[in-house]
Amino acid sequence: MTALPVFVIRPEPGNAATLAAAHARGIDARGFALFEVGSLSWQAPEGPFDAILAGSANAFRHGGPQLAAFANVPVMAVGAATADAARAAGFTVARTGEGGLQPLVETLPPGNYLRLAGRDRVTLAPPEAVRIATVVVYAAQARAIPPAFAALLKKGGVVLLHSGEAAGHFRGECEALGIARNRLYLACLAPRIADLAGPGWAGIETALTRTDTDLLELATRMCQTV
Repeated sequence: MTALPVFVIRPEPGNAATLAAAHARGIDARGFALFEVGSLSWQAPEGPFDAILAGSANAFRHGGPQLAAFANVPVMAVGAATADAARAAGFTVARTGEGGLQPLVETLPPGNYLRLAGRDRVTLAPPEAVRIATVVVYAAQARAIPPAFAALLKKGGVVLLHSGEAAGHFRGECEALGIARNRLYLACLAPRIADLAGPGWAGIETALTRTDTDLLELATRMCQTV
């Protein structure tokens, strides 16, 4: 049994999935989704494209009917969850990355690529002769920390951060509500997320890989070490 509770703040359906995986590990995990993901209006750019670059499963969950125009374009997904969402939407996955979208982009052959992105996204630096057309198809709407969650945070715990947007929003909410950072530990999915969370926390660490499995492994160690 872990010493501290773990708080999951990512949007659904990821929140429920992370909670289930945490409970299966025996982690005392509580879910408070501080974001709601929704579709945005977008226009399909002119192709042709050699592949779709997808950095989140939300691109396929919330991309809307315009995705049908690219049903025959192979997908290069940032990770397994995104690849699964692409297949569920009827796409063929050509490659699945492990360490973020930038490392995958660095290995692309010359060509034209379509990036299906969220409003909050990482800036990519493609190699020469790799052209990327980016369309924003979804956005995460932030929610305020409810009183019940704020009361738990003031007692301490480990917070899982799955995105840079989550890091910035959570930091701002703690500042606005007067929640002390020095009783909270952050388990981050990537180094960029840790950087955006800022200083002053009781502890902050980054998962070895961008997977929920490694993030929960990190959270378990952090709980047991404190």
